[in-house]
Amino acid sequence: MISPRTTCKIHTLEGGSVSPRDGDGDQRVQTISLAVLATVATGFALYWLRPALIPFVLALFVALGLSLCVEWLVGRMRVPRWLALPVTLVLGLALLSLVGGLVGASLAELADSAPAYVRQLGLMIDRVTGWLPEELAARLGERGADLREIPVGTVRSVLASTSSALLGVLSQSFLVLVFVIFLFLGGFSSESPAGSTLAAVRRSVERYLVTKLVVSAMTGVLVGTVLVLLGIPLAVTFGVLAFLLNFIPSIGSVIATLLPLPVVVVSPEVSGTSAVAAILVPGAIQIGIGNVLEPWWMGDALDLHPVAILLSLIFWGTLWGVVGMFLATPITAGVKLVLARFEGSAPLAELLAGRLPGDVETPTRDASR
Repeated sequence: MISPRTTCKIHTLEGGSVSPRDGDGDQRVQTISLAVLATVATGFALYWLRPALIPFVLALFVALGLSLCVEWLVGRMRVPRWLALPVTLVLGLALLSLVGGLVGASLAELADSAPAYVRQLGLMIDRVTGWLPEELAARLGERGADLREIPVGTVRSVLASTSSALLGVLSQSFLVLVFVIFLFLGGFSSESPAGSTLAAVRRSVERYLVTKLVVSAMTGVLVGTVLVLLGIPLAVTFGVLAFLLNFIPSIGSVIATLLPLPVVVVSPEVSGTSAVAAILVPGAIQIGIGNVLEPWWMGDALDLHPVAILLSLIFWGTLWGVVGMFLATPITAGVKLVLARFEGSAPLAELLAGRLPGDVETPTRDASR
């Protein structure tokens, strides 16, 4: 005969104490653990496969930009699609060649001017040393060669790293072009089904690319024009770099503003007023366009919190280097749209947008009370 105490214990083991909430809690822990493991494995795969993934992702964004040109030719200009595709590819290749030529010429001009600026910097060190007390100047005079070697080594390292990065991009350009051609041959230029996840991602990324391209071109032209009017050497170079660095959110504008500072400091023909204006005016242009004009044009196309953009910049920059920093924002926007389509991952999408999962529900519960 089973005692009541034994019966109670059996009942408890069968379902009394082990409630569905405990099962849901265990399942939630397993889901989170699997999600963390999958994220780590995906990160390793992205890093290991970066030689193939970087050209492919670059080709995707280039194809998205060129597809807008195809749709404009077909819809507005009434050009047949079979003719619009090769025309767009030729125009895109010519534009990329023009930008690459400007960047290459700017780097060559910077490399040619580097020895003159190194000499000028050495003269500045001698001048500063002459202003110091004799004892301190004598001590620094013994280290004068080391002090002059610092800018020389810095310039050499910067030029070497820039040249290697440029060669890396040029070596991948052919593979990117092959990917773009095959994407268009596979029907990439055709419109996605309305209401689909691919259509939402494509529309958001296309809007971002168009806005960023226009804003970056405007920033580069204004910065270059201001520096030319102020008589700053390498003004066109800094304008091109401002155009390129504007694609890197937050950090790129700061770097573009401070880039002319070493040249301004070591150039004897630049006056003090022009030197100050060469930093303040481009900085004001970057702030005005980046904080007023760009958000007004882009609106809620990305719907990403600034902290999420900064973290994505660090994440993709760590995985894919400088190219990852350029692609961080559109990739994160696409991932956020995909996460929002599924119920289990929707809270992560809300978190990327800066909204906690309970932000919308809390006012409703308070109002019902």
